[in-house]
Amino acid sequence: MLRAPNRWAAALLQLAITAVPARMMTAGPTVSLPELRSLLASGRARLFDVRSREEAAAGTIPGALNIPVSELESALQMEPAAFQAVYCAEKPKLDDENLVFFCQMGRRGLQATQLAQSLGYTGARNYAGAYQEWMEKAG
Repeated sequence: MLRAPNRWAAALLQLAITAVPARMMTAGPTVSLPELRSLLASGRARLFDVRSREEAAAGTIPGALNIPVSELESALQMEPAAFQAVYCAEKPKLDDENLVFFCQMGRRGLQATQLAQSLGYTGARNYAGAYQEWMEKAG
């Protein structure tokens, strides 16, 4: 359940995100396409596709776990067993490195990264190029 301050923070974050073009979003730790390729090749990244289930079903980066941004906060606050039951994957730990969030164009990925960081996930990073870049250059 959200407390009042979180609702205000979420509303302000959403306002800030929608007011900034995706190409200008550089706040917070990001990962580039070459770095993402390297992290994936070495098995050192966990990918989270924060697009809708319909978007992810149409295609995603291989190995990504789909958790729509609208349910990310509750997902990251679940007990590990509940997370495993719902998402069929191990819940990330607060100190896991290279938890990479992405969406279609960058806005929701940034929102997800900032949300994860606010919950204490110190290794949260945004793949700012998003699925759009992945399809253009890596897919």
